[in-house]
Amino acid sequence: MHILAISGSLRALSSNKAALQALSRLAPPEVRISIFAGLAELPHFNPDLDNERLPEPASRFRSLVGAADALVISSPEYAHGVPGSLKNALDWLVGSLDFAGKPVALINTSPRAEHAQASLRETLGTMAARLVDNASITLALPSRSIDAEGIAADPDCAAALRGALAALVGVIVSAPHEA
Repeated sequence: MHILAISGSLRALSSNKAALQALSRLAPPEVRISIFAGLAELPHFNPDLDNERLPEPASRFRSLVGAADALVISSPEYAHGVPGSLKNALDWLVGSLDFAGKPVALINTSPRAEHAQASLRETLGTMAARLVDNASITLALPSRSIDAEGIAADPDCAAALRGALAALVGVIVSAPHEA
C-alpha cells in the first residue's frame, strides 16, 4: 500500500514536513509513505497547458498522485489561507482523471490554524477528493522546533499519527476500487 504525503510548506525545517516524516517512520511495514519533494518545481498553473503539452513537473506530480492509494496533506496557514504553492499543486490536479475519489487525510500542526484547513477542505471537496475525517487530525506539537524524531517519540503525537494512519488505511482496504 502506498500513500503520498504532501507538505504545503517549502521551508527546509517545516513542522509540516516533520510531521509527515514522523508518520512515515511510524507506518507499519506494509504501508509505504513517500513525501513529495517537487512542490517548488511545479510551474504556475495555466489551463492552456493542461492538455498534451502538460509541463513535465506537473505530469510527474499527476503520475505520483495517480499511483498512490491515498494522500496525506499537511499544510501551514499563511495569512488565514493555504500557501500558494500548495494551491497551485492542487490546481494541477483538477484536470487529472486519477484524483476524483482519492482518499485524503489532512494533518494540521498548529491548533490555531483553522482557516487553511477549512480552505483545504473546501478545495478538495470541490475537486471530488474523498476526505477521510477520522484520519484528519490536529497535532499539538510540544515545540515548533521539534523534528520528525521528536514527533515520533512523543507519545501523544505518535498515538494521534498512528490512529490517523490506521483510519486512512481502513478506508483504502474497505474500498480499494475507489482508492
